Amino acid sequence: MKVKIKRENRMRRHNRVRAAVKGTSDRPRVSIFKSNRHVFIQFIDDTARKTILSSKITPAKKSKIKGTKTEKVVEIAKILAKKAEEAGVKKVVFDRGGYKYHGRIKALADGLRAGGLKF
Repeated sequence: MKVKIKRENRMRRHNRVRAAVKGTSDRPRVSIFKSNRHVFIQFIDDTARKTILSSKITPAKKSKIKGTKTEKVVEIAKILAKKAEEAGVKKVVFDRGGYKYHGRIKALADGLRAGGLKF
């Protein structure tokens, strides 16, 4: 019996989520990729196959914000939500990227909501 790698399992979950979640110009998809050091967030219009807005939470941005990784993600999400509203995005579809909805992923979603976006 083969041992499954975490990444393969996450990609399988991600494909299941992506089968149901589609972004449009009215409600773009918020796609998330998380590594140990960084969190990448994209607002994607799947019908036009365009990225509306993207942001990478890097150590440089994190250094300006104090707190744990989770607290930093919340603050960056609020900033990104304001940028999205300036770009004309008010409602989004959340794509958790195959990750469990807890920890930094949940904090990011809460930060986007606190910033004014509707899921």
